[in-house]
Amino acid sequence: MSPWRRTYWSVWFANLTAALGMMSFLPFFPSVVEELGADSLGEISLWSGLCFGAAPLMAGIMGPFWGAFGDRFGRKLMVLRSMLALCLFVGLMSLAQTPLQLLILRLGQGIFSGFLPPSITLVSVGVPRGKQGRVAGELQMAMAAGAILGPLLGGLMVDWLGLRSLFLVVSALTGLGAMLVALFAREQRTAAERAQAVDAKPGGLAALLQGLAGDLLALWRNPRTRAGLVLLFMTQLGIGATNPQLELFVRELIGGDPELSPQKLTGWVFTAMAVANLVAMPAWGRIGDRIGHLRALVIAAAASAVALTITAAATGYWGLLSLRVLLSLGAAAMGPCAFALAAAESPEHRRGASFGAVFSARTFAMALSAGLGGILAGWLTIRGLFLATGVVLLAASLFGLWIRSRHRARAAAA
Repeated sequence: MSPWRRTYWSVWFANLTAALGMMSFLPFFPSVVEELGADSLGEISLWSGLCFGAAPLMAGIMGPFWGAFGDRFGRKLMVLRSMLALCLFVGLMSLAQTPLQLLILRLGQGIFSGFLPPSITLVSVGVPRGKQGRVAGELQMAMAAGAILGPLLGGLMVDWLGLRSLFLVVSALTGLGAMLVALFAREQRTAAERAQAVDAKPGGLAALLQGLAGDLLALWRNPRTRAGLVLLFMTQLGIGATNPQLELFVRELIGGDPELSPQKLTGWVFTAMAVANLVAMPAWGRIGDRIGHLRALVIAAAASAVALTITAAATGYWGLLSLRVLLSLGAAAMGPCAFALAAAESPEHRRGASFGAVFSARTFAMALSAGLGGILAGWLTIRGLFLATGVVLLAASLFGLWIRSRHRARAAAA
């Protein structure tokens, strides 16, 4: 087997184990914080939201810095750093005694993890030029497979082994992924990259970050990309604010039936959402190419807003499941259409900064939404949270429609 194929397969399985492990416990934070001492519904909502969002918040802040370090000191090192950080911090979560300790561990996980960007970069530098796109897509398919299977695995393991044992299993999975990368991945570095590593001076990094800030400012000044970022952010905010509360909502809908496991049923909801997202994503990409990516974002945001709003009136588990699938079918447009819009509206020398802005918008929305959702659920109830996020997302879709209409009017007048 060629060196790049060994690297590819080791990283592919590492991504699969990481995604499988992470998604096996993320849906069940309400049960975790309840076991750690949160007793009232408001406390459970707040702590589960904070713990859910802590890691993506820190990952969004640290992402550019780890990327710069990887360019200078090696991408394989960055993949190992992220996988071993997951192994360590998730394993320590099994020892947490209070919600605050769990929150601190999630913050540490976010600071040092973030395995997808360096893993794609590590593989791409050694892949033949004609296979770059296919290989990058297949690596993300490993993530999608983990997102689909993880909640099912987590729901079953919580019933069989308990929550604390689940953290240890996830830690072992990510440790296995790190071992595969360490043994089989090979990094190919050009002479220019090796010279950059030798000449890695603070001033060079400062200049890089200063240039990145200028590129992001130029991107924000473009009204179409600004509207796309707002729609992406608000849609992710709506999903992220409600995801940590789903287990509590499932408990309410099944009415304490002892024959039904809320963890297992919640796992099915997350799995159905992941499948819907995986199926709809390529379709939205083609739709955006045909009708325009900003228009596709507006339509998708409006559909997601309707799904969130109606969920506030859900009376049974299957209604909730159906509406979350509808939400995921709409939200699936956000990734491909936002990236495509950023590419279309940015010159090639700013393409990387544009993609970075899209990634950051989604990551920070994930981080902020979880804590915000916990606070709002405590104030408004969970049903009120669904209604509020739906109304706000509908307002964002109207904003995107206004931006698009104004742009078309200016283009017609020119």
